[in-house]
Order: sequence, then structure tokens, then C-alpha cells
Amino acid sequence: MSKIKNGDGGMFCRQCEEARHGTGCVQGGACGKDKELSNAMDLLVETLISLSEAGGTPGADPKDIDGRIARGLFMTMTNANFDVRRIAKEAESNEALLPQASRKPARAGPPYDADPDLGSLKELLLCGVKGLAAYYYHATVLGHFDKDVEAFMRRGLAALRQNLSADDLVSLNMECGKVGAAALALLDKANTEAYGIPAVANVATAPGSRPGILVTGHDLKDLKMILEQSEGSGVDVYTHGEMLPAHAYPGLRAYGHLVGNYGNAWHMQRSEFRKFNGPIVATTNCVLLPDASYVGRLFTTGPAGIPGARHIPADAHGNRDFREVVEAAKRSDPPEAIDDFVLTVGFGHDAVLSLADKIVGAVKAGAIKRFVVMAGCDGREEGRSYYADFAAALPEDAVVLTAGCAKYRYNKLDLGDIGGIPRVIDAGQCNDCYSLVVIASALAEAFGTDVNGLPLSFNIAWYEQKACLVLLTLLSLGVKDVMLGPRLPEFVTPGVLKVLAGSFGIRANGAVDEDMKILNIGG
Repeated sequence: MSKIKNGDGGMFCRQCEEARHGTGCVQGGACGKDKELSNAMDLLVETLISLSEAGGTPGADPKDIDGRIARGLFMTMTNANFDVRRIAKEAESNEALLPQASRKPARAGPPYDADPDLGSLKELLLCGVKGLAAYYYHATVLGHFDKDVEAFMRRGLAALRQNLSADDLVSLNMECGKVGAAALALLDKANTEAYGIPAVANVATAPGSRPGILVTGHDLKDLKMILEQSEGSGVDVYTHGEMLPAHAYPGLRAYGHLVGNYGNAWHMQRSEFRKFNGPIVATTNCVLLPDASYVGRLFTTGPAGIPGARHIPADAHGNRDFREVVEAAKRSDPPEAIDDFVLTVGFGHDAVLSLADKIVGAVKAGAIKRFVVMAGCDGREEGRSYYADFAAALPEDAVVLTAGCAKYRYNKLDLGDIGGIPRVIDAGQCNDCYSLVVIASALAEAFGTDVNGLPLSFNIAWYEQKACLVLLTLLSLGVKDVMLGPRLPEFVTPGVLKVLAGSFGIRANGAVDEDMKILNIGG
């Protein structure tokens, strides 16, 4: 098997917002991954690039290769998989499919080009393709496929080894965003066909008196199987983190033992999981390395992996056996209370568009003067308090449109409503960002303008690669003047930032008061 060639055996990773030292993580990841895991992930990505170029050995199934690309890229995303043995096994399996001539020595991650700006654009492309792969993976789990998405993932990966100009790479990044919009629309269709159209629902955060199972991540299919297999067992099921919006789907809400949401965003899970007492199922990314207090009751599925946790594989039909999880829950104490709120979810595009006339009327009457898209990722750094401060400082005639775990910074602030229209309109997971695009497009049509002509500002929180794909999607749709934070990606060079700022108006956020003025909010 090919080995990573990195000189001193170090690592180099800067794909997430927590990249250290102003350049990247070189001795250990801020996320907790070590050099061995980082290098194994680099090798896995290299095998996927080679599969994209070569297409596998004669007779290899293209559908299998496309599935490997989506799954493998998802496994290398931030906070998805810390199990170096699974990562290495995946890479070995991929390499076995490659013609001998296509097996290349691997590097220790970026840069992907000697020219800093070209390398920066390639890293942005890789992050975008990883985000695309994650969203597409979720759709394929539900039996929805798109040949154009698969073709672009191959082409995007192959481009990392090609001698391309800056214009070529900017074009590829914009195409990645355009394909991302198609993948998000496909996922929206897959979810609504499987579980029904999301509807507004109230979700309690205070736990009940029965033992429970906690489900985190993004995979609604896993949650559905857990609900089916735990029904009538005397065990309750709770969502956590990005799984909160599951309560809006009729096909999931129909289970009476889906009783609430426990905890907050992913970065608080270590303290919160200790108090849950029952088993926890991590279905995708947004899982942290656990401590000894709960690693024995942590389970993983799909692309997620944690050393010491039990992984529940899917059978040939995509089904999983969660009986061990249910039995563990029966032996557990009920969760400890950590807060007591009622959260409102379910403002997907169908729910919001049903209020379109009311919203348009409120804008024309001056009751709503500004919409602010505050979607994206939460994180654990102190600077993330900016988003709570920003939301709290918004004037009472401003409405927040959100999706993703960034909402945990302000969805418990009780910002109230405007004539019955909630001031925090929560479209769901980061997987549901498509709803924000549909809502913005419908508002633009209602007012006879484009999205940039609306009283609409973007202040996006990024953390990992799915947020990069969402940003590229917005740019590909012509959205301008997006504010991004809490800091810009380390891999964006001054030259690339100049292009992004000049062509699209991208800028980093800073002080709340100043950002309000820049975004034309209030005043």
C-alpha cells in the first residue's frame, strides 16, 4: 500500500475553522485527530482522486466507485471519523481497485499546487467537493442519485492534480456551488418523500422520567430505524444538535416516544453526553472524541467512527440493527435535566411560503425591514459568542433566517415575533439550506427583484466543509456581499481573498455595531 510522504512524519491540515498557528494544524488537530489519522485521511483522499482519474480496474462498477467517493470524502470531513483503522481499511480497499499505474505516493495534505493562490483555489474546491459529497451521501442513502453530481465529484477531485489556471479553478469552484444547489434540492426531495413535508412544531428540551436514546448528527434514516425498533420498549428517543429539525417531519413526529431535544450544538457534547446517562448514536459528522464517562455507551453509524465506540454497520439493503442500543437504554437511568425551553422548528420552504402573503404584507407595511441569513456552523471558540450578540442586537423589525447548528447561539434568546411571524425562522439542518434559497427566491419574485435587491443580509458562520459548499452555492446563484466568520479560512490567500472580495463582496465579520452598519441593518 502507498505511504504518505511527508518528510518528518508530521501532518498539515487546515480544512476547518479551528486551524492552528495561522497556517494549519501541524502536530495535532484542533479537532483531536493525530498525525497518524490525518495522514491516513490524506491517503484516503489520494485514492479517491486516483479512482476519479482512472475509473478503477477493468470491470469495476462505476456506481460502486461513485459510492466510495461520496462515502470516503464524508469520512475525511472534520469531526466525522477518528477511527484510523477504518480510514486505512477504506483506503486499502480503494487502492485495490486501481490499475497499478494509477497508484501514486500520497502527500500530507495541502497545498495542492506550488503557486499559493492556485493551491488556495484547489483547497477551496476540495472543501466544496467534500461538502457536496456529504449532502449527496444523505440523498443516496434514501435511494436518490444524480449522474451530474457524481460526474462533477470525479472531475473536481481530478482537477487537484491538473495544471489549471486561476480562471479555470474559479470556474470549477462556481460550478461546484451550482452542482451543490442541485444536490441540496435532491436531498430536500429525498427527505420529504421519505418523511413528509416539514411542518411547524414545538420541541421540548426538558427530559422526561423514562430512560432514553440520544441521536446526534444528520442521518434521518438512522433516526427512523431507531424509532421503529424502540417503539413500545419503554424507552424515549431524543435528538441532539443538527438532529433537532427531525421533529418537523410528520413521518418522524408520528412516533410518540420521540419526545424532545437534549442539549445544544456539537461542541458541548462532552459535558452534555455525560449527563444523558443512556446510549448515544452518532450518525454522521459533528462527533467529538469522547471521554471515559460515556465512550462505553457511544455508538456510530455510516461515515462516523470513534475508537472504542461500537459501530453499527448497514446490511446490503441499508438497514441497521439497533437492538443493542435499545437494550442498553433499558438498563440506563433517565437523562439529567440541563435546560428547559420550548423550541420552534419546521420553517422549511413549504411552511414559510404558506406565510408568503403575510410576510410580504409585513415588509410593505414596514413591520419587517430586514431579513438576515445567519445560517451555518457553530463552534467552541470564544469568538462564536459574536453570533448571539449580533442576534440580540438586531432591531425588532429584523427577522433571522437560519439553518444549521449556528442557531444554537440564538434560538433560546426568545426574540419574539412580528405580527405572528417568528423573528427566528429555522429551516432545519445545514442539510436544509436549500429551503433558504427557495425562500429568498420566492421573496425576490414577489417584490419583482433579484436576491441582491431584497432587504436581505448574509452573516454566515462557517466551521467545516459543508459550510464551504453552501457558500459556493450562494456565490454561484449570484448572491453578493456575504459576511463570513468568525474568521476566514486559513487556506484563503490574500490574492484569492482579493478576487472573492472584488467579484462577490465577501468579507470577514468583526465588531457587531460596525457589521450592522455594513449590512445596512437598523439606523
